[in-house]
Amino acid sequence: MQNNGRSTREKKTVHAMIQIYCDAHHGHDGGLCPDCQELINYAFARLERCKFGEQKSTCGRCPVHCYKKDMREKITAVMRFSGPKMLTKHPILAFWHLVDGIGKP
Repeated sequence: MQNNGRSTREKKTVHAMIQIYCDAHHGHDGGLCPDCQELINYAFARLERCKFGEQKSTCGRCPVHCYKKDMREKITAVMRFSGPKMLTKHPILAFWHLVDGIGKP
């Protein structure tokens, strides 16, 4: 996956969602806790290796589940918690995430 508009925006969205989750659940001062940092590193690696590249939809709509089961459970918990909060904390990223979800892989 190239590091241009779509993938950069997706990384910003994932980072924002994990940050919201970590702040609320772990309260780690000065950034992400080690578990959330591991999750973000994993998510970024998955995005870099996505076979659909810039034409991908959001990961939740993807027919290929490239996350390991434990990481998929963690990111699902993050998305469920942070998704609604994105509308007020990061409305532009939330809007583009919804738009990106319309496309098909």
